[in-house]
Amino acid sequence: MVEFGTGYQMPMDREYGHHAHAHDHSQGDHASPSNNSTNDVGVGIKDLGMSLALGPVPNVPAVGAKLRAGMKTLEIGFTGSGKGTGQSQTPEYYGKAQRKALEEIGRANEVNFTTHASFGIQGLAGADQRGNFSKSAKEFALQEIRRAVEFAGDVAKGGPVVVHTGEFHRPISGAEWNQDGEYAGRFQMHEKEKEQETFGVVDKRLGNLIVEAHKNKPVSKPVWLTAKSGEEYEDFDGRKRTAQEGEAVYLDYVGKRVHRYERVPVFDEKKGEFLTKQYNWKEMGDQAKEMEMEAREEWQNWKKASPQEKEKIKEKSMWVRFLRDDIDPEKEIKIRPEEAYVIAALETQVGNARGYAFNYSRDFDEHVESLKKLRKALEYYKKIEQETDPEERWKLQRQVRDLAMGLVPADSKMPTEIIKRELINVENHLKQAQETAASQFAQAAEQQETIKHIQSAETYALEQAYDSYAQAGISAMRQSDKMQRAGQLKKPIAIAMENLFPESYGAHPDELIKLVEESRKRMTQILQEKYKITEKEAEEKSRQHITATIDLGHVNMWRKYWVGDPKKTIDQNDKEFDEWVVNKMGEMAKKKVVGHVHLDDNYGYHDDHLAPGEGNAPIIEMIKALKDNGYKGELIVEPGADWTTDVSGFSSVMKTWKLFGSPVYGAGAGMRGRGWGSLGEGYLGVGHPPYFVFGGYSPSEEWTLWSGVPLE
Repeated sequence: MVEFGTGYQMPMDREYGHHAHAHDHSQGDHASPSNNSTNDVGVGIKDLGMSLALGPVPNVPAVGAKLRAGMKTLEIGFTGSGKGTGQSQTPEYYGKAQRKALEEIGRANEVNFTTHASFGIQGLAGADQRGNFSKSAKEFALQEIRRAVEFAGDVAKGGPVVVHTGEFHRPISGAEWNQDGEYAGRFQMHEKEKEQETFGVVDKRLGNLIVEAHKNKPVSKPVWLTAKSGEEYEDFDGRKRTAQEGEAVYLDYVGKRVHRYERVPVFDEKKGEFLTKQYNWKEMGDQAKEMEMEAREEWQNWKKASPQEKEKIKEKSMWVRFLRDDIDPEKEIKIRPEEAYVIAALETQVGNARGYAFNYSRDFDEHVESLKKLRKALEYYKKIEQETDPEERWKLQRQVRDLAMGLVPADSKMPTEIIKRELINVENHLKQAQETAASQFAQAAEQQETIKHIQSAETYALEQAYDSYAQAGISAMRQSDKMQRAGQLKKPIAIAMENLFPESYGAHPDELIKLVEESRKRMTQILQEKYKITEKEAEEKSRQHITATIDLGHVNMWRKYWVGDPKKTIDQNDKEFDEWVVNKMGEMAKKKVVGHVHLDDNYGYHDDHLAPGEGNAPIIEMIKALKDNGYKGELIVEPGADWTTDVSGFSSVMKTWKLFGSPVYGAGAGMRGRGWGSLGEGYLGVGHPPYFVFGGYSPSEEWTLWSGVPLE
């Protein structure tokens, strides 16, 4: 056997020219009877398509030229967003004439089109580079998808519209899917990641990032006076109750229950100070659980309250975001450790601001009374001074000095001067007190209001993403309905979320499953509420118009974060990773979330888009797992490196054919004595010698390749 490159082998005497009949329909789907891989996986040349990016591919004629290489499906992608340019084209760069030309070219060549929305869109949560979430950014991304949906309707007459995920950056070690099950703890970015993780928290009113909570940075806060488990206390209604295990019951200094915003710190009489404590991440998790219980109790009180009482509860409540009817308190009232972390920090700021405010407002009323008395005294002495003979006024000065016991300067002229000076001091003190106290009270109120609206960046982003994908799915549905009425729809248009890179949410198979399923739920909800569609019909439309694209190369990039067993060999650890990948493909197909597949390869580090079989991704096994579990959609080869390292991107397609055991058309059998320049284009598409030779492995000096060209 001789290895040609990576990923396939062929016998030395294999005559490719003899298998040119493999495209004869009488052969069925089995492109190469001598290769069992095709029989096992069921993938032939007719099943494989290729992607083209408009921008690098300049225009309609260039697209037309690519159609004649022998593919059944061509995916058109857009490198630009916003206003298009020659190098970064957008759907709107192609007008009615060009769209009609593309559609006719595809129809004439019996080629189906699929669509890839702008490569510049990475997720629909509206995230920016600084961790904020913007409504305008979210809407911009949705507009880009609507442009692609309309293009898919005009040119492809339906089919998938691929959209990149990547909703936000998140840690890998602490991800939910990395905590339990057979593969718990098998992924991490680096050895210190788990202890150095950060989690964003946003103000959900605008989506602005408030702070990043650091897992390895404790937060200091007062130790609040609470009822211990089994301790009796007086509840809000005056009744005696007993504190339960895990229940957060805040007390005042006389043992009466108070609300969270009225709680008091523990005072240590021996030290003569109020107690504080540094809480680590685990303890913040415990605090979060307490907050959950508190929020659920408040929801119960709110639920049974009258409309007027509900408004009063909302005014004071920290858990306003949960006070609504359409919520399951046990499932949906959740407080994450990062939220507890930020709440604790903000409450400390609230306490600090209030402390300053109370300090500056202390004795404020007394100073106001002093100000009133001084003003009356000023009027009184003004009158006396005016009525006193000028020669006798020195007696008033002496009287003031004697009363002040030397505190009044010797050059003071009259009592009114002393009073005016004191008036200025009191007025300045009052201005400082009122300005500082008022601003500190305002700051405390602002921080208290912010606490009501904080939310984990992850849960906020996912809510936004589900809503965006649902809106995009509705756009796909409406465009499909339009095409259906015109009798032009080949296949319903579907938003096909693509797993992107491991560092961002949506890349892990479990995350992609969740994005699809929750977005379908959101679309179902909108269709029922806004379009008055029955639940069953809404669910069916949601499944039809929201799906996932699996990029096999992107999945393989998880290999670099795989935590191998040091007691096992590299090959053994690689095999375990491959098993994980294949199992996940089967799981996704079983859950009916996969609607589209991209084929490319790499060595598990970066997205270099090698031809399938040229890296170390278990491509054939992944496809087999998908097909064995019901996948029947497109298989699109995405060339990358071969545009530069080989003759063309189409070389990636030919390598994929070979990987799946399909022969390529050659110049025909029986050709002898020819040179490389005399080779026809054929499906091989090249006219130069291969860049690998096998030298001594040749059976004899007279032996030639299928092309009839002698070895060099």
